[in-house]
Amino acid sequence: MAAGEGHSAEQDARHTSEVDWDALRARAVEVMGKAYAPYSRFPVGVAGIVDDGRVVVGCNVENAAYGVALCAECGMVSELVATGGGRLVAVSCVGRDGEPLMPCGRCRQLLWEHGGPTCLLLTPEGVLPMTEVLPQAFGPDNLSIAAPPT
Repeated sequence: MAAGEGHSAEQDARHTSEVDWDALRARAVEVMGKAYAPYSRFPVGVAGIVDDGRVVVGCNVENAAYGVALCAECGMVSELVATGGGRLVAVSCVGRDGEPLMPCGRCRQLLWEHGGPTCLLLTPEGVLPMTEVLPQAFGPDNLSIAAPPT
């Protein structure tokens, strides 16, 4: 299915209004307080609603070998998979000040993989669908095109 196919702007608006963004952001702020960020001193927390109603969370976990630090979104996706999988429908990511924070490119890819084009993200510019956060995204459908079965 192409990005956005099967969902109207009206449906997206309805889904946005069904999300308790204040509560989701509060969960992100709560878990941000548990981040391990002694090097950057920039704690990040994230919370996501799963299509079955669960809320999954994550915080960043740094490492003295900077390149192996874990983003908050990695932790959230790990909890998503470890607790039964499903699809993310709404995500709130916050920085040290508790305000919405745009995920890095790597994490946007994770959100696309586990939420898809209609997953909603609370950004500094408001709520946006993943099609706007990661336009022309690469996803599982591209793999069948790029590497035909042998």
